[in-house]
Amino acid sequence: MKVLIIHTAFIGDIALSTPLLKRVKEVYPEAKITYVTTPVGASLLRNNPDITEIIEYDKRGQHSGLKGILELGRRLRYENFNLVLTPHRYLRSSFLSWLTRSPKRVGYDIASGAIFFNKKIKYDKSKHEVEKLLSFLGEIPENPREKYPIELYPSQKDIKKIDEIWNENNLNDKDIIAIAPGSKWFTKKWPLEYFNKVIDLLLKDNKKIIVIGGRDEMLLNIEQADKVIDLRGKTTLLELAEVLKRSKVVLTNDSSPIHIASAFKDTHIVAIFGPTVKKFGFFPWSLNSEVLENKELECRPCAIHGGDKCPKGHFKCMLSITPEEVYKKVVQSLKED
Repeated sequence: MKVLIIHTAFIGDIALSTPLLKRVKEVYPEAKITYVTTPVGASLLRNNPDITEIIEYDKRGQHSGLKGILELGRRLRYENFNLVLTPHRYLRSSFLSWLTRSPKRVGYDIASGAIFFNKKIKYDKSKHEVEKLLSFLGEIPENPREKYPIELYPSQKDIKKIDEIWNENNLNDKDIIAIAPGSKWFTKKWPLEYFNKVIDLLLKDNKKIIVIGGRDEMLLNIEQADKVIDLRGKTTLLELAEVLKRSKVVLTNDSSPIHIASAFKDTHIVAIFGPTVKKFGFFPWSLNSEVLENKELECRPCAIHGGDKCPKGHFKCMLSITPEEVYKKVVQSLKED
């Protein structure tokens, strides 16, 4: 049994797809799974024991344009996959599924290019994203959040690097708070001055803080940067996963650290949602988590991915969540087992 998964979405989406791998192995124990994803997605999936092969689909490089996708399609067709699962809802992924000529090509009914699938799965907006993915293989089993965790696998090299950071900063046996102030989307960002206020309050309590993020987040002005451990732009995704695994609490916007941290049951996630809402299906999969949001605003949600500015001009969905409220929630989370 040869199974292909095509998913070239954002980092968080790739993390959320790992329960699907476990489900495939459950239904087809002897299956060899090939996963087509972006180079960044591939870096997050490395070392996963359920994956036989990862193929990087470089949409902006080697595989750009029609010629690139046709070349990749020919390679995949040669593999003679029995089953192709395509969670990504964009035309290129749908077309790539068709190029495999697999006898069974499964995708969402609302996907662009759904015509390229010969089995369409209902995109149920009421379900969490992981539950939607599990539906690719039939009825969703009971208690999916307990039975199908997100799973990430930092290597020994990744672990060694984080060991060195922990030793250099005397973090062993300390309760660590990881703070992720960034997001790809402006309106998903809780105000930076609010994050700085929370950091200031936590530092006054002598808490150990790590600030995380990619290179883009390095441009954000963390006022107390000299008093925190600043790992922005300094870790790979699996090194970041190891950092989050060792953290007691992760404070984050609605962005990929939510889903990476969800892989670790002992890490408490405090997620701040503004323009987005839980019913979109991208809230933390971890049971050890909570979402802070203003449920009273009639203008929420305004967009599934946020945007460049508040459509109403007031940004109340974020501004109404105060630093003091978030600080208290983080402190409370530190006390929980």
